[in-house]
Amino acid sequence: MQTDIDPRSLIGRKAFDLDGAKIGTVDEVYLDDATGRPEWAAVRTGLFGRDAFVPLEPSEVVEDALRVPYPRSLIKTAPDFGVGRHLSPEQELQLYHHYGLDAAAPEPGAPGSGTEGEDRDFGRIAGDED
Repeated sequence: MQTDIDPRSLIGRKAFDLDGAKIGTVDEVYLDDATGRPEWAAVRTGLFGRDAFVPLEPSEVVEDALRVPYPRSLIKTAPDFGVGRHLSPEQELQLYHHYGLDAAAPEPGAPGSGTEGEDRDFGRIAGDED
């Protein structure tokens, strides 16, 4: 994904799948704790739907929309963790597996590894205060 975009600017953008079908609207953006880069977006999939987590890499912003290079059926069956809280390392790993992405684990004790502090979580929400 474009690394120069403000993650807060993604909120409210329409999201489209691999075939150009509308998935929904970006509800929240989650940042990687180790790098601070946008990593996941929660996309509201309908008026009474749920939020589906989509990876921001290899997604891209095209014009005024988020283009997610996965079929709608895969996005709709992504694990549902709710929104508004941190993603745990285990939840993030489930998402990586769901989308068939590499989840390179950081070295134990490294920043973002989850082992440098007991309360350390991955996937903080953009705009959250530390």
